[in-house]
Amino acid sequence: MKAISNYLQKQPPARIIALGFALVILLGAAMLKLPVSIREGMAVTWVDALFTSTSAVCVTGLIAVDTADTFTPFGQAVVAGLIQVGGLGVTSIGMGLALAAGRRINFKGRSLVREALNVDTFEGMVRLVRAVLFMTLCFELAGVVCSFPVFIQDFPPLHALWISIFHSIAAFNNSGFDILGGLRNMIPYHDNVWLNLVTCGLIIFGGIGFLVVLDVIKCRFRFRKFTLHTKVVLTTTAVLLAAGTVLLQLTDGIGWLAAFFHSTSARTAGFSTMPLGELSNAGLFVLTILMFIGASPGSTGGGIKTTTFFVLMQEVACIFSKRRPGAFHRRLPDGAMRKAATIALLGMIVVCTGTFLLCVLEPDLTLMQLLFEDVSAFGTVGLSTGITPDLLDASKLILILTMYTGRVGAFTLLSIWVERPEPSARYTEEAITIG
Repeated sequence: MKAISNYLQKQPPARIIALGFALVILLGAAMLKLPVSIREGMAVTWVDALFTSTSAVCVTGLIAVDTADTFTPFGQAVVAGLIQVGGLGVTSIGMGLALAAGRRINFKGRSLVREALNVDTFEGMVRLVRAVLFMTLCFELAGVVCSFPVFIQDFPPLHALWISIFHSIAAFNNSGFDILGGLRNMIPYHDNVWLNLVTCGLIIFGGIGFLVVLDVIKCRFRFRKFTLHTKVVLTTTAVLLAAGTVLLQLTDGIGWLAAFFHSTSARTAGFSTMPLGELSNAGLFVLTILMFIGASPGSTGGGIKTTTFFVLMQEVACIFSKRRPGAFHRRLPDGAMRKAATIALLGMIVVCTGTFLLCVLEPDLTLMQLLFEDVSAFGTVGLSTGITPDLLDASKLILILTMYTGRVGAFTLLSIWVERPEPSARYTEEAITIG
């Protein structure tokens, strides 16, 4: 144990976080393979167990086997626990348990949480973790209270309560798992306005990021006093929700409620109130773009993040307006564009590579279906056209790696495993023609 502790002390925080997620995934897969986790008469392969565990920890929601029909209440509780750990982050959970046990948090622990929550300072790290855990508890309890009146109409009280708890955890952590059975997701509640709005509310609050929610509360909902990060996240989120809703209604005419729900869900949640295989290619393409952009930094969601998209759009606008990138009377940092472009490019490389491999392995499926599936995995969304359970094991392994990359971050994975020394010499600069 001492040797392991010494090894971890020497590792960068991002590498420990990546290893932590991998360890939780493997542990979750082993627990889902236990006989107590699987219903009598059902069988779960190791690949499907690993796929389910990865999907839960990476808060994705893609499923190889139906959660309700395959797993016992114990197995479903394991899935819910994995979703909670994946949404909050391994380090935040670990720090919360340490605080509950009365232990002091050392500098290394604070570094891990700082990296996991994507904050710039070590100040108030313990207070931040406590606030995050308390906020999560409040939102999830509110979700249980609000969704229980809907589920009690169709299920016995205890079963309805468990469905409400599971649904609230999955929605706030932007994971599209459900335990309604029959691979139905939320299709039976397509016309239930209340449950649709409650689910959307949990998804949005979980997807904008803990720091944004805390800043909104701190500034007492006065937009003028918000930080630049909060203003960018809220504005970009609102624009994407509205644009997605309008485009889905125009392309497929599915109704404003369904259009708004899927525009919200595509931002890394993965719930669906209709079979997505029935959507047109245009509608699927709209969802694909929303899934690739994803949620916001420091949230329970994935994707390249709303702030990355905002910075890229600002750079495009500045090329024509000939001004420096900025917004809300603030200038963006000089390195923001470089980092945003790197994250977006790495995301596209991951998606293109995964889609190509899926096309080779699954020649009978269309490009749109496979692209949609791979982007859903990368954005840790969980939406699917219904092809996931029938994929080959090799295809599922590709999606497992894609989900893991999407949750940890391609930029983070590349930076922590590929180490390059500082160059000892600088070369002469020379221009090249671009465009």
